[in-house]
Amino acid sequence: MSREVYMKNYTINNNWISLEEIDEILEDHHTLVLGDDARAAIKKCRTYLDEKIKRHDKLIYGINTGFGSLCNTAIDEKDLEQLQTNLVRSHACGAGEEVPQEIVKRMLLLKVLGLSHGSSGVQVATVERLIYFFNNNILPVVYQQGSLGASGDLAPLAHLSLPLLGEGEVYFQGVKHATSDVLKALHLEPIVLQSKEGLALLNGTQFMSSYASYCVSKGKQLWNQWNKVAALSLEGYDGRLNPFQANVNEIRNQVGQIETAQIFRELLAGSEIVAQEKAHVQDPYSFRCIPQVHGASKDAIDYAAMIVEREVNAVTDNPTIFPDDDDVVSAGNFHGQPLAITMDFLAIALAEMGSISERRVYKLISGTRGLPAFLVANPGLNSGFMIPQYAGASVVSQNKQLCTPASIDTIDSSNGQEDHVSMGANAATKLYRIVENCFTIQGIELLNAAQAFEFRRPLKSSKVLEELFTAYRQKVNFVNDDTYLHPLMMESVKFVKEKF
Repeated sequence: MSREVYMKNYTINNNWISLEEIDEILEDHHTLVLGDDARAAIKKCRTYLDEKIKRHDKLIYGINTGFGSLCNTAIDEKDLEQLQTNLVRSHACGAGEEVPQEIVKRMLLLKVLGLSHGSSGVQVATVERLIYFFNNNILPVVYQQGSLGASGDLAPLAHLSLPLLGEGEVYFQGVKHATSDVLKALHLEPIVLQSKEGLALLNGTQFMSSYASYCVSKGKQLWNQWNKVAALSLEGYDGRLNPFQANVNEIRNQVGQIETAQIFRELLAGSEIVAQEKAHVQDPYSFRCIPQVHGASKDAIDYAAMIVEREVNAVTDNPTIFPDDDDVVSAGNFHGQPLAITMDFLAIALAEMGSISERRVYKLISGTRGLPAFLVANPGLNSGFMIPQYAGASVVSQNKQLCTPASIDTIDSSNGQEDHVSMGANAATKLYRIVENCFTIQGIELLNAAQAFEFRRPLKSSKVLEELFTAYRQKVNFVNDDTYLHPLMMESVKFVKEKF
């Protein structure tokens, strides 16, 4: 098995990292390098912990005790390493579908970032092995179900960590293997966990925060693109520019709304279509209220980005070790409530952009504003774009169901010791589904918008929208008569997923 070669390095040295930098590392296939400062911090914490255990005769949670409700059960010094191995093995009991590999790789990155602060008590060798997995695309098989979003993402992170022991399964070179086979082929020995390491690996919010950071990134993409798609729909519907004027939006004082309206003015600048005299006084809400709806979603995305960026720069395992203070603190930084609430909020914000998008599609196919019914010649003989709207409505409805907050739920676990949990992991996985659904809805709107747009010829739109239309038509053709629409719809979805 050959190693995958990467050309760019990112040095981890406990500097603040932005969500944009995380995306760049992943999208541009950067190699991770453990910097000198991070290495020194990890070593210092490990040395302190070893000395603490030797001179300390009291119980320290998770280091010389059992876990959860077994926190008062003392563990003999000779069994401390076995305790950590047992923890990883016993907690690797996830269920459901596999976590997408792009999320797993993100989990590896965020776990390395969290451990590199030097407050977790891990060995340098453990962090280096996680980095090796990342750099060589050795991606553990992790399952979506099993985390309560408190006490850390225990089950998912156990599956992420199991390959360190030479156990479990990984994807390598795109193929699923037993970890033991991959390590043997690469001449690597399993990591022998020392005291506290298993807990450091399993406690933490990296499952939630990986999904959250991914969805924030895709949420920004959706918002940027939906403004362009909606502007094309507005042109196809012969909509008015008045609702996007600066004065009427600035008087509302909402930042996202003001920004959205400005973008639309820029997108439509120079358009012959929007400039032509209109027979109608006003447009339906789905067009007229785009600044208010898209703007509110933009504000929510910005808020989510702030919360998630804080989290990926945090130490979220337990107990937390402070060598300079000679202090080991058992607390609750693993509790996912900040992420859970934020992801529920983001889910609503993205779903609402999908909801208003489907309403624009409904108007485009309605046979009004000089457009043929269902955007096709000879309606009746042809059904045209009737059913893509059905498909969009179905997905929108599913999003509404998925928007039920996960963060309002909790359940007792570990014999009542862990008596309030965030359910942030469920918030994460359903948010991911909403993001995927939103790309589908956006692709359906673009399919309809481009079709309607052609009925405004010979008038021209703005330079930006004409370029978008031309690029789109290279992938998806105009529909004259009924045809097999599924491939066109899926090509449209692919187009929006790939960014424009």
